[in-house]
Amino acid sequence: MILTSALLSLKIALLTATISVIIGTVAALVIVRFQSFKGRTFFNGLVTAPLVMPEVITGLALLLFFVVLQQTIGWPKERGITTITLGHVTLTIAYVIVIVRARLLEFDRQLEEAALDLGARPITVFFKITLPLIFPSIAAGWLLAFTLSLDDVVLASFLSGPGSTTLPMLVFSSVRTGISPVINALATIIVSLVTIGIIIAGWFMHKGSLMKSEES
Repeated sequence: MILTSALLSLKIALLTATISVIIGTVAALVIVRFQSFKGRTFFNGLVTAPLVMPEVITGLALLLFFVVLQQTIGWPKERGITTITLGHVTLTIAYVIVIVRARLLEFDRQLEEAALDLGARPITVFFKITLPLIFPSIAAGWLLAFTLSLDDVVLASFLSGPGSTTLPMLVFSSVRTGISPVINALATIIVSLVTIGIIIAGWFMHKGSLMKSEES
């Protein structure tokens, strides 16, 4: 049961982070690069609303939305991985937009203009110059979206159905009746994996800084 819930949570988190990064990056580019278009204020408020709205309200609104959709067009047929993923994307996309937009505002557009003057196509400039320079913020947004999705309980409780219990929901329901050795072992494994990941990331960052210092 725990392994099934863990795999489901990982699958939802991966889908959520990937979709949020794609849509959030495009939305951030639109907000920063197109300063004046009709509905810009409404669009800004729409994408940042999940940041200030309580998750309970968001979960309830999405639940009612999916119920109306099911009654109107017959989709989704049942609540599960699809509804949970869409709910998590609704929440995490706002964080991705904020992170990527902050990097784009500090971006030196003269690099793009120089490449265009030298004859590069806009699509080439994006993939060769823009994307590599904003990639750290995209990666940060992906990791934040992945973490928020993997850790979510409230939205998943509203949007899950039979057979779609995520790991946080399972842990929360288990803790309410008393902490078992299984939960303790699970927490130890998760903390150990996160610690190993931080150590590996720190090692790569340290190695990268050493290589840059040697080159300079």
